[in-house]
Parts: sequence; C-alpha cells; structure tokens
Amino acid sequence: MGRLMPLAQHDIEYFLDTARDLAGQVAANADRIDCERQIPPELAGEMADKGLFRLLVPRSLGGAELSHLDFLRILKVFSEADGSTAWSLNQNNVFATASVIIPEQTAREIWSDGRAVVANGPPTSSVKGLPVDGGYRLSGRWNFSTGSPHATWLAALVPMVHPGDKQDASTGRVSTRIILFPKEDATILDSWQVSGLRGTGSFGFEVDDLYVPSARTYEPTDAPREDGPLYVIPRTLLFASGDATIALGIARASLNTAIDIAGTKTPGRFTNLLRDQSATQRLIGEGEAIWHSAQAFLDESASSVWRSACKRHAPPTKERIQLRLASTFAIRKAAEVVDICYNLCGSSAIFGSNPLHRRFQDIHVITQHLQGRPTHYETAGQFFLGLEPEGSF
Repeated sequence: MGRLMPLAQHDIEYFLDTARDLAGQVAANADRIDCERQIPPELAGEMADKGLFRLLVPRSLGGAELSHLDFLRILKVFSEADGSTAWSLNQNNVFATASVIIPEQTAREIWSDGRAVVANGPPTSSVKGLPVDGGYRLSGRWNFSTGSPHATWLAALVPMVHPGDKQDASTGRVSTRIILFPKEDATILDSWQVSGLRGTGSFGFEVDDLYVPSARTYEPTDAPREDGPLYVIPRTLLFASGDATIALGIARASLNTAIDIAGTKTPGRFTNLLRDQSATQRLIGEGEAIWHSAQAFLDESASSVWRSACKRHAPPTKERIQLRLASTFAIRKAAEVVDICYNLCGSSAIFGSNPLHRRFQDIHVITQHLQGRPTHYETAGQFFLGLEPEGSF
C-alpha cells in the first residue's frame, strides 16, 4: 500500500511539470512498455506516487479533482511520449470519477491507498451475477481491463436479474451493477496479444463463485454524492475526449518525427533531401492543416462543455453532441495524419526502431475502439437533422 499524498495543495503547474518529467522516462522506456505489454512496475509506481492516477478523484478522497481541460493537457504530454501510457492514464483516471458514486465507505477503502488504481472491463457471455443475502456471488470473465498489471482493485460490469426485475423486451437487456473487489481475488489472464496499444496491459480477469458484499457494488446510474463540475459531465464523453486527445498527441508526435526524417533522408534514386521535394512539402502542409483543425474543434467543444459544467448543471444536448462529434472527428483525422507520415517516410517507417512504426499500430487500434467508430457521426447527424439522436453522448 502506498502512502497517501495530499494532492489538493498542488496546482496545475505542479502536475504539468511532473507529467513532463515522467513523460521523458516514458519515452525512454517506450520500447520496453510495448514489448512487456505494460508500464514497468517501477514507473507505474512512481506515476502513482506523484498522484497521476488520482487526477480526477475528488479532494474529499485525497484526489486532485483537476478540471477536465487541465486533465486533457496532461494527457497530451504523455500521448506524445507513448500512446499506451497515455491510454492507461485516461482509462484509469476517468473510471475513478465513479468514486463519487461508489458507496462512500468502499470508496474510502479503495482510495486510502496512495497507489490505488481501479481497472475495469466489459463482461463476456460467461458472466453470472447471483443476488444472495448481503451481497452477490459472481462468476465469469472480463476482457480489455486496461492497466490491470498496476491496478489494486477491479471493477466488473455484471448483467443482473433480481427477483421481480423484468428484461427490457425491446433491447433484450437486463439491469446491470458494477461490482468491486481487490485484484488478488481474481485471476489475471494473459489475453492481450494485439497489434497496437500493446503497452496498456489490457488483460482479462476471471473469478469463480466470488462473494462480494452489497457495499462494494453500485449501479452506473446512481446519483453522485458530490456536485463538482467534473461529475456532471457524462463519463462516456470524458473517455471520448481523452481518447481523442491521445490520438491527436500520437499524430503530433508522428508529424514531428516525419519532419525530422525529411530533413535527413535522401530517398533512393533521388539526389535531394525528402524535405526539398514538393510532394513532401504538400503532404506535411496537409497533415498540419488536418491536425490543427481537429485539435481546434476538440478544444472548442471540450471548453463549451466545461463552461456549462461549471454552472453546476448537465451540459445541454447540443454541447454533448458537439463533443461527441469533435472526439470522433479527432480520432479519425489523427489516423489520417499518421498515415500521411507513415507513407511519406517509406521503408524507414516499417522498422521497430522507428517510433512511427509503433504509432501507426497504436492509432489504428484507437480507431477500432468504441469511441473512434464512425457510427458516432450518425448520432450527430440525427441531431442536426432534427431527429432524436441515438447513441452515447
């Protein structure tokens, strides 16, 4: 158990300076993170000790409770160093906003540990939750549990049918609960053999007939105990805007690398540097235009949502739709930028020693993620066409 360091005394400049310092270590260990498929334990421990997994935890629980916009600034620093590390920070920090919904006694039990991290994952069809006296008995497997190697607790989303509950005839869904338990109560599964974002440690976990008391469970729709602006923004939009920030950070780093390569590489059959060729100049200009437009749209939309949240009321539908749209747009356009850089650098980009190789793989895993799917454009289109929008926003 780590010592609980009071974070409320620190301002954003402390966290930005800390992020820049640790991002240097992350960049130096990027190949190791990718190869070992997790953040090295000593580095994850230092990040936790500096409060980087408690950025969105409320001050009442010893967290920093940063603004959403400041949190995105920190993500940007890490995403330019390594996409996997930034992804872990986003997933673990955004889930921690549920600390204001989790029963208070359990929340204090979890976050009294200075190195507390809760990893979560979606259920497979094997999951079973059975209500019993005083709690639940739980069996099954969950996948995509980002940060599970450095996590201290696990959160399992469980489809549940209580006596008297009715299944929704239109969707086939049943009620759900999130059930929390210490990581040592589960078996971690080495299931993260993937083409990108390998360093996120998004392993699976399973339990067999595990008893969990009711006090360690909650419903995702439960009302928060605190009314800070961070906790009135839908969690799906916190995830989405964070993922978009990471995608743009990967794209920014890719542009920087491509520019550096263009200044030193002379392609075969040419006598001049890559940067002196008109095609290169056009592609770099196009990449910069795409990146800046996507970043500006995301910044504008996130700022609008944050201003509304600071008035202590849920952001209106139009603002939430805009942030959903800006996040999806940023992820898709970031992939275009990385593709430009990857193709521009030719055979240089295919070697593992070139960071473009890893960034190309990482960005194309992000586009496959829920938050990057182009179906979100349909949700926005429905709204702008005057229809009832479907989807998560």
